[in-house]
Parts: sequence; C-alpha cells; structure tokens
Amino acid sequence: MTVRLWMRSEVRPTERRAPITPADAASLVSEGFAVTVEESAQRVHPIGDYAAAGCTVAEAGGWVDAPDDFVVVGLKELPDDPSELRHRHVFFGHAYKKQEGAERLLRRFDAGGGVLLDLEYLTDDSGRRLAAFGYWAGYVGAALAVLHHRGALDAPLRPTSVPELDALLAGGDPLSAVVIGALGRCGRGADRALTAAGVTPTRWDLAETRDLDRPALLRHEVLVNAVLTSEPIPPFLRPEDLDEPRALRTVCDVTCDVGSPFNVLPIYDSTTSWDQLARALREEPPLDLIAIDNLPSLVPLEATDAFSADLLPLLRDLPRATSPWQRAERLFHDTVTAIKETSR
Repeated sequence: MTVRLWMRSEVRPTERRAPITPADAASLVSEGFAVTVEESAQRVHPIGDYAAAGCTVAEAGGWVDAPDDFVVVGLKELPDDPSELRHRHVFFGHAYKKQEGAERLLRRFDAGGGVLLDLEYLTDDSGRRLAAFGYWAGYVGAALAVLHHRGALDAPLRPTSVPELDALLAGGDPLSAVVIGALGRCGRGADRALTAAGVTPTRWDLAETRDLDRPALLRHEVLVNAVLTSEPIPPFLRPEDLDEPRALRTVCDVTCDVGSPFNVLPIYDSTTSWDQLARALREEPPLDLIAIDNLPSLVPLEATDAFSADLLPLLRDLPRATSPWQRAERLFHDTVTAIKETSR
C-alpha cells in the first residue's frame, strides 16, 4: 500500500523551517511514497524544488480537505479550525505536559477520529528522541543571549545563517556563562555558540543539578537553560532568587516549558518573540529573559537540513509501524482516555 504524506504549510509567520527537504522528499518519492507539499512563501526551500523532486503541489491549508489516508506532516501549531481533526498528524503538539491549550488540541483529535503522532515522543527504546531541533535551538538561544547581553542585537529578529551568527559572536567583550543541560543536544549547541563568542562556559548537567548551588549559578552573567524534562523536578531559578545578590543579567530559556509543571524556570509566564526579543524581569540590577519557542527557525536552512535527515528514516518506517510510531500513538490514546475519564 502506498503511504501518502502531506507536508502542510506553517501558520506561524516566523516559521521558515520544514520537516522534509526537497532532496529527502525525492528519496521518498523514489521509494514509492506519494508526497504532497503545500505552497508557502516563507519556507526556506522554495516550492519549485519540491515539484522538481516529484511532489504534488497543493495550496496552503489544503490538508483540511485531503483524503483520510494522508499522514499530515508539519512542525508547529495547527490553525484553530477545523474543530475536528480526522487525519494522522505528525508535528510538535506540545500536548502532554499540561501546556495551555493541550487538552483542547487532544479533544479536537478525539472528536474527529484523528491521531497525533508527536515528534517530541518519537523515541528509541531508551527514551532518546530520534528527530529533534535541539542542537540548533541551543546554538541560537546562546547566541541571542550573548548578543543581547553585549547590546549587539536589535528586534525584530531576521532569519540568518550559522556563519553569519558566528561572525557576529566573534570578538566581543568577555562574559561568564553557565549552560544547564550541557551534555544534551541542546547544551552542545549552546556550547558551540559560546565558544564562537570566545566564552568558556560553566557546563552543568545531572550531577551538578541534583544539589543545585544557586549562589554559584547567580554569579554568572548569562544563563542558558537547555534542560528538557519529562517529569517535575526542583526549579533552577525561582522568583525569590532574582532578588538575591547576583551577577546574572541575561537568561535564555531554550526549553520554554512555560505554563507547565515541568518548567524549571518558573520566573515568567509567557514567551518572548522575534518582535520582542527580551523581557525585563528586574530593573535594578537588570535581568532580561529570552524565551523564544521556535529558535531554530532563525537558522532555517541548517535546522531544516539536520532535522529532515533525522526524520527521513522514521518516515520510511511508517508502513511498518515500528516501535517509535507505536509508542507515540499509544501515548496519544492513553492521554485522551485519561482526559475523558477525568471529565466524567
């Protein structure tokens, strides 16, 4: 049976990434997949490249009327309509940590008979994510933190490239920085940006956060949080910590679990954006927060190429419903069942 994929356009104006590159789409087509790609003026890869790869071209938003057997592939949030979702969707749903709007999204799937196969929960047997933007999220987050701290960055932000960001980072004033979650993908990306900026960061991971030394944390000028947790843990920074003596002036929360009980930086209640890069949490001494939830879209070409390479083998496994897909679908059904039982 032919697997039919429908890559939708992204509704967020600042989202320039794609889950599948034209080259990887061509590989899927050559292997017997039917791939439809929606038009998008903002996507980093032009629609003509997908057409040349053998994909069918559709208008933006056309997935709503696609036949039921299409698997709809995207990255970020769906539009508010339709209220009932009948397809199998692959994207970052942010639906399993009690985030704002999570239950509403899952109920839309339940109402339409569709299924969310959340990219965040496509994991191997050890729980490691198989397709992720974490490295480039960490890189961009740390880069923005350094440039903002140095007063070398203005909003609104514009898409760029890794070589251009590296050039901006080089040669600035020294600063002290700590990366929490330094051993993961995101932490390694942050480390790369800080190294490009001439900074040797303090690198903390599980061993250092089990018994967190908050005074030591506050002695750094820049904090980059790269921790993604699947269960509540003691926060790294609390509101009361911000009024303690500190050198800390810039915080970048790459993870952006705001509004969730899994949030390790419960010092803010809403994200920042490309138009409003940073928000002042304290005026004296100053402390600014950066919490942008689609950081890799600022380097859309590098981020898309890396992510598509991760996702391609998983898409090839869709016909066989291998264990990562089974786990993602089981999580969806179990969570929907729990929501319905709680509502009784």
